[in-house]
Amino acid sequence: MKSVEICVYGAEILCPSCVNLPSAKETYEWLEAALKRKYEDQLFTITYVDIHEPPNDPEKLDFVEKILDDEYFYPLVVINGRVVGEGNPRLKKIYQEMEQHGYVSTPS
Repeated sequence: MKSVEICVYGAEILCPSCVNLPSAKETYEWLEAALKRKYEDQLFTITYVDIHEPPNDPEKLDFVEKILDDEYFYPLVVINGRVVGEGNPRLKKIYQEMEQHGYVSTPS
């Protein structure tokens, strides 16, 4: 199984339609904790990408441009280049995508 890259895109300021929801940074931290519990001892990379200070990576810059052009809401969750959640991402959908990449839930 190849390790997946999960990117959470966002900004310090809440998006206008995301009032009363967690910030993108809070979503990143919550998602990281949930995935580490669910897929314990299975490698993956999770990265927070600030849309106002993006890294110099063409794929990440493309998603940042789409967010800034209002094509996507943030926080935007992308797994291996595929959008799996935006605005208020759902864990169930993220888990389904992870499992399609071969991740297996750790028994509790």
